[in-house]
Amino acid sequence: MIPVYRPYFAGREREYVTDCIDSTWISSRGAYIDRFEDGFGRYIQTNHATSVCNGTVALHLALMALGIGPGDEVIVPTLTYVASANTIVQTGATPVFADSLDTTWQIDPEAIQRAITSKTRAVMIVHLYGGACDMGTIVDICRAHGIMLIEDCAESFGTRYEGQHVGTFGEISTFSFFGNKTITTGEGGMVATNDADLYEKAYRLKTQGVSPHREYWHEVIGYNYRMTNVCAAIGLAQLEQADHILSRKRQVVRWYEQHLRNLPLKTQLVQKNTEHSWWMYSVLLKTEHLRNDLRDFLKAAKIETRPLFPPIHRLPPYNRGAVFPVAENLSGRGVTLPSYPELSEDDVAMISEKIGNFFDRRS
Repeated sequence: MIPVYRPYFAGREREYVTDCIDSTWISSRGAYIDRFEDGFGRYIQTNHATSVCNGTVALHLALMALGIGPGDEVIVPTLTYVASANTIVQTGATPVFADSLDTTWQIDPEAIQRAITSKTRAVMIVHLYGGACDMGTIVDICRAHGIMLIEDCAESFGTRYEGQHVGTFGEISTFSFFGNKTITTGEGGMVATNDADLYEKAYRLKTQGVSPHREYWHEVIGYNYRMTNVCAAIGLAQLEQADHILSRKRQVVRWYEQHLRNLPLKTQLVQKNTEHSWWMYSVLLKTEHLRNDLRDFLKAAKIETRPLFPPIHRLPPYNRGAVFPVAENLSGRGVTLPSYPELSEDDVAMISEKIGNFFDRRS
């Protein structure tokens, strides 16, 4: 089976993890945590970064640090992973869904504008599948309305908009290091900000609200959202290879574009002035039925795929009968192809040939 994703461990991961074990610093203290946080902050060019145990708690921590709570509304795209909305609900606030652009698949700035009410405290954008949102327009909208901007960068490590790494445009941002992300710690995440006060709040909340001046004195109700030193060791080794991993993933996409160019497929367009990281390479078919048939065909050929995310507003906890036609259309027609760094051109050519065979059989 060719998997849809496989992490890339070709650096010092084993060495660093062994060092953690030998040192006995395996929990949430240890040198690798500081080294990973500092290196990550330098890589994306942000003043502050604090590691957490996964990307979902990173979102919750960011929202709590901003003071989001009951009575507040947070605008969020419906075409994203459910964690984006779940964490808003977990603060007591209300997610307000917005539709997508059918070109880049990112949140539609005009939909953000239409969704703003007197209760809107923040906009949570998601840089989907390694692309970037229209940051120039979105930043202007937030500033004009006095709304805070949260960037969910779970899928967009290595993505830059006008030369600036995503996650550095808003008040606060989050990243995920799940096993299928561009760089991974197995499970893990990061909260990043240029605001020292937000960083201090996030750090205190992730460490059970402990006082910085008094041992075991907890001044606020907090959480245990800390990353382990072992995970940070893996993350540091991954970070050292980040440019190579990104280069390999972009090469995989170029091969796909070459081998699929004559087939009736549409791809995610790249936002203007964006360096796309291509977390996952996905294509659109004409209909949902055709998409499902292709997935079954590739599965029989031992090629794993995955659908695009179902729109959150269609999921049972959030289904209120709303309609977001672009997100629904994209979700129904989209399929993600194997997109990991170690794919060879021969692998991509074989996958593309199988897709071509699928269309030949239907013609």
